[in-house]
Amino acid sequence: MVGSSHEAMHRIFQKDPALLTRALQQVLQIPFPEPHDFAGMNVDLTEIEPIERRVDTLLRAETDEGAYLLVVESQGKPDERKRGSWPYYLSYLYEKYRCEPVLIVVTQNSATARWAAEPIHLGVRGCPSLTVRPFVLGPDNVPVIAKASEAERDVPLAVLSAMTHGRGRQAPAILESLAAALRTIDRDSAAVFVQFVDSCLADTQARKMWRDMMTAIQYFWRHPLAEEVREEGREEGRAEALAETILRILRVRDIGVPDDVRARVEACRDLDQLVRWSERAVHAARADDLFALD
Repeated sequence: MVGSSHEAMHRIFQKDPALLTRALQQVLQIPFPEPHDFAGMNVDLTEIEPIERRVDTLLRAETDEGAYLLVVESQGKPDERKRGSWPYYLSYLYEKYRCEPVLIVVTQNSATARWAAEPIHLGVRGCPSLTVRPFVLGPDNVPVIAKASEAERDVPLAVLSAMTHGRGRQAPAILESLAAALRTIDRDSAAVFVQFVDSCLADTQARKMWRDMMTAIQYFWRHPLAEEVREEGREEGRAEALAETILRILRVRDIGVPDDVRARVEACRDLDQLVRWSERAVHAARADDLFALD
């Protein structure tokens, strides 16, 4: 089960490897040859030394020009350690398999995309011995697919669009278009894509909108994510009840509750935290005392 946007952003290419080459060809305008076969590969690049090195997703693409190794790295923020590990990955894979390695970085963040696209030069300044140029898929080049007809033409690409752009004013149109397109493919694949998108929606309103849409067309209930959604609903109800109890205790004790305190209590969904606040509410002299020890 996908538990984070990091996992979803690269595992979508495991679900549909052809999407990766379409992204190279159509989005990045890379003259990558048309593959006729794909194979998933072991992502563990650890050598005998006790240093663990793993790529996020590794695929072998067979083409008429030979085999390519497609290295997919999901990147949430800049990480200078990657400037050393990415060249290592490519060199190691070429030495081990004697296939041309291709590095693709996927991200939801424009600043991270600009950072990842910077060439990595190793060696003499101005005359490097090794240069690595990552291909980057991010908000600035992944297409915004906000029409159902476009989404239906390439559902996996529409999923990637929603995972990359599913926030702000564009979110409703993107998600509605994808929801319509999912009805045109098999339900099992649709359920997997639903989870990928759900994992990448950091915006609370967009995520709620997506879950409402998917509940309406019964995709969540055919997938393990369904139990998570139901459990979240139960926990949300308990959190709301605890928040109301805290505010009621303060009210009964004639302690005024400023708007910022009320908002913080009502927004909290951490049950353990709410229990601690409820215990403090019994003895608090002021509403702010709820947070004194946090």
